[in-house]
Amino acid sequence: MTAGAVPEGGSVDTTDNGSDVARSTLSRIAADADVSTSTVSKVLNGRAGVSEATRARVEALLQQHGYQRRGLRDAAPLIELVFARFSSVWALQILRGVQQVARERGLGVVVTESGDHSGPGPEWVDGLMQRNPAGIVLVLSGISRSQRDQLRARGIPFVVVDPAGDPAPDVASVGSANWNGGLLATRHLLSLGHRRIGVVGGPVDTMCSRARLSGFRAAMEEAGAPVCEELIVFGDFERNSGLARGRELLDRPERPTAIFACNDLMALGVYEAARLAGLAIPEQLSVIGYDDLSVAEWAGPPLTTIRQPLAEMGRQAAQLVLDLDDTAPAPRLDLAIDLIIRGSTTTAPNLAP
Repeated sequence: MTAGAVPEGGSVDTTDNGSDVARSTLSRIAADADVSTSTVSKVLNGRAGVSEATRARVEALLQQHGYQRRGLRDAAPLIELVFARFSSVWALQILRGVQQVARERGLGVVVTESGDHSGPGPEWVDGLMQRNPAGIVLVLSGISRSQRDQLRARGIPFVVVDPAGDPAPDVASVGSANWNGGLLATRHLLSLGHRRIGVVGGPVDTMCSRARLSGFRAAMEEAGAPVCEELIVFGDFERNSGLARGRELLDRPERPTAIFACNDLMALGVYEAARLAGLAIPEQLSVIGYDDLSVAEWAGPPLTTIRQPLAEMGRQAAQLVLDLDDTAPAPRLDLAIDLIIRGSTTTAPNLAP
């Protein structure tokens, strides 16, 4: 074979001068994009300080020049799990599902808190780049377009579980049939003769809460039952807000005969509100929750609720983030829910004087 010739189907070995070639390519890309080489480096390493328009222009040129990023597969053997707040049994169920997949794949799990349903701040991204996990699962949260671009520039895949808002078309997500859950919960109460039904919704800026409330409205309309807007209040998915909002509903002159709490923790708060009001559950007030946490079965009486497959959602999200294919459309999974009837709901009482 002639020296320097390339064998058919082969390639030239550029090991000795590969770094020079890479620097030359980056210089050409910087010139074509009318930016500095340090800006190109920021895009390559997913760092902040680059406008979305410039980042998109540089990314397009990197692809056009066939530039191969180095070390993108040298990820730490970790899945990063991000919660707005890690403070309940609900979060533990998600974590359990993620950990199951992590063990199967020989990975660890690191949990971080963003403190905000709208998404983590810039300091989280900076720390993330240093941790360089194999994938990220964001729960009841989201990330900005700029943050998405930074993660993609570093080759870090991500999936959103129960996104706070409608995720962008290019963002993979895992959730459950929240609208159908609200529908089933309300149909159950209607089937027992309840018409004056109160709702303790979750945060108004979370998509799952809005979907459950929308399902409630659909069931009421389907039954020809009027929706009493004054009986729709909002909490924060924590027990104390269920107590406060429950007391608010039960203090009304015409109180509800049933309350749909949009998660189990708020339903337990409604239990306490009923106790303080001297009302027996379910004889004087029916209560239905959402999630089917382990505490639902232990409540007195055991809580009727909508079972959400939380551990399975975590498991599916972890599998998805480790197997994502950038060339395929971003998948969206909505898992099925079930109505679990226990002892906290019964036929509507006669409130006539």
